[in-house]
Amino acid sequence: MQYTLKKSLGQHFLKDENTSRKIVSVLQQNLTESGVHQLLEVGPGAGALTKYLLQLPGINFKAVELDTEKVAYLENTFPTIKDKIIHKDFLDINVPFEDTFIVAGNFPYNISTQIVFKVLEWKEQVPVMLGMFQKEVAQRIASKPGTKVYGILSVLTQAFYSVEYLFDVPPGSFTPPPKVVSGVIQLKRLNEKFNMRNEKDFFILVKTAFNQRRKTLRNAVRGLFDASILKNEIFNKRAEQLSVENFAALTFEMR
Repeated sequence: MQYTLKKSLGQHFLKDENTSRKIVSVLQQNLTESGVHQLLEVGPGAGALTKYLLQLPGINFKAVELDTEKVAYLENTFPTIKDKIIHKDFLDINVPFEDTFIVAGNFPYNISTQIVFKVLEWKEQVPVMLGMFQKEVAQRIASKPGTKVYGILSVLTQAFYSVEYLFDVPPGSFTPPPKVVSGVIQLKRLNEKFNMRNEKDFFILVKTAFNQRRKTLRNAVRGLFDASILKNEIFNKRAEQLSVENFAALTFEMR
């Protein structure tokens, strides 16, 4: 059974077996260490990872796939997957398991940042996320303060997860080859949470600060603080110079 590639869905299918095995090996280690037995694959596509994930012993596995043609292909190629596919857009689904689960996948590039934000909504149930992104996005998620790519995605992710950039994946590992290098990263939920007034204020502060990242913090977030607080030296800095801990601490000073 054949399938077609759909650019509109950001489809670039992994064909390099070595890369698939490396990802699955890291995933197995996480499953073992965390004691989690439930796994969600996002965007299985032609099944490069799926064929290995279905073989993992004692794992309750589900996959989310939007493309009807790929669902048919997967069910035909891997009969054991039949009742394990959620045929929907990942961004529209409800939490797929009642208890803790791990999220993994070769994520569709066109919605990869939205996938991360959705997982952040589920963070109490997702101790680990392992996946492939466009390298530029992977670097943004993993970047540290003081770098040009450090931004909203970096801070909001690192407030709840430690991020490790694992390895590059070259364009030739995919069909069709993307025009960019890809990167595999691992997110592990932090044991110690950052001390913040509440998550809503934290999200508002981070987004407001970076929406005008060229301005000093004082000018970018003026509407969120009283004038007396804005005299503090930290407001002389720009958003990219603040750590996650800095942002969390500032939430207690907000109006």
